[in-house]
Amino acid sequence: MGWFKRLREGIQTTTDEKKEVPDGLWHKCIECNHTSTTKELIENFWCCSQCNHHFRIDSSTYFDIIFDKKPKLLFEHLEPIDMLGFVDLKPYKQRLIDTQKKTGLKDALSVGIGKVNDNTLIVACMDFKFIGGSMGSVMGEKIALAIDLAMKKKYPLLIISKTGGARMMESAFSLMQMAKTSAKLSQLGKAGLPYFSLMTDPTTGGVTASFAMLGDVNLAEPKALIGFAGPRVIKETIKRDLPEGFQTSEFLLEAGFLDVIVKRKDLKDTLSNLILFFKQ
Repeated sequence: MGWFKRLREGIQTTTDEKKEVPDGLWHKCIECNHTSTTKELIENFWCCSQCNHHFRIDSSTYFDIIFDKKPKLLFEHLEPIDMLGFVDLKPYKQRLIDTQKKTGLKDALSVGIGKVNDNTLIVACMDFKFIGGSMGSVMGEKIALAIDLAMKKKYPLLIISKTGGARMMESAFSLMQMAKTSAKLSQLGKAGLPYFSLMTDPTTGGVTASFAMLGDVNLAEPKALIGFAGPRVIKETIKRDLPEGFQTSEFLLEAGFLDVIVKRKDLKDTLSNLILFFKQ
């Protein structure tokens, strides 16, 4: 029997942005290796000044970019519970406690209302740092409540997706949110109110298969990964090589799944123009 010695601990990957906006003064772009200061990135909407790579950012940063001033946060009283007593590497109940303490968030979606160039907009935005931006029962309920408020006040709605998909720890309770949010968006459409969907890196799984793709206007950031299943699973299923750039925003735009790719620096004005267009 041979003996083997591990030379390195763990799998080495380029996942520097999993924390979203990383800590520290200097930040290296994972696309071109250009190093920027935090100040430079903030001034450039957290995009690389050399290659325009869009760093992953959290909901509060999106709110700062989109709204004229700090928005009013809604439905903050809602937080997930462990309905199934689910345990994987750790109990789901403990995972929630640890993640809430680490991120300062109650769940993976925050809802804010405010002005965008003096036009009122409701924005529901995901945080990837909260269990991969996964969709659970609280996310579905917050989206449903945001839609109800939009219909009551006659306001447009934007959902910003950044997610690994459904939250496995909630099993069917998570999957039910696909139907729930889709049905609520159907009510919003019947009320004649616009829904804008912005897909960012990554947008995958049950979120893509439901509300993320149901916008009156489907937008995406450049080079975002967007899809349902991962490319490896698809390749093994269809037994064929996948096209170059498969599941990027640019590929999906060409295939007709997206309406527009919008750079982050243009996001606020794009949303403002869309709101005015749908007011006519």
